[in-house]
Amino acid sequence: MIHKLSLGAVCGLAVMLAVPSAQAETIRITIDKLVFSPAEISAAVGDVIEWQNNDVMAHTATAKGEFDVVIPPKKTATLTVSKAGTFDYTCRFHPNMKARLQVRQ
Repeated sequence: MIHKLSLGAVCGLAVMLAVPSAQAETIRITIDKLVFSPAEISAAVGDVIEWQNNDVMAHTATAKGEFDVVIPPKKTATLTVSKAGTFDYTCRFHPNMKARLQVRQ
């Protein structure tokens, strides 16, 4: 019995080592001249979205009821994605700025 348990433990450890663990990605979005780029991105729950604002004015990444990130001029801001779904977002200050975030489990 001890021999079988040890063999099972070794097999379990081998499987755990062979399967890479999922690591969060950082996905960068640039804001330049009142445009989110890229305008559509795909992410997984746990990933970090980083907005780099190259403009001289503040912007937001706002999806009503989901998230509202303020991005100061010439700075970055981040959001850790916590929920799957498709989120259309805009800048509250400049509503013509639009983008989409698609999040998978």
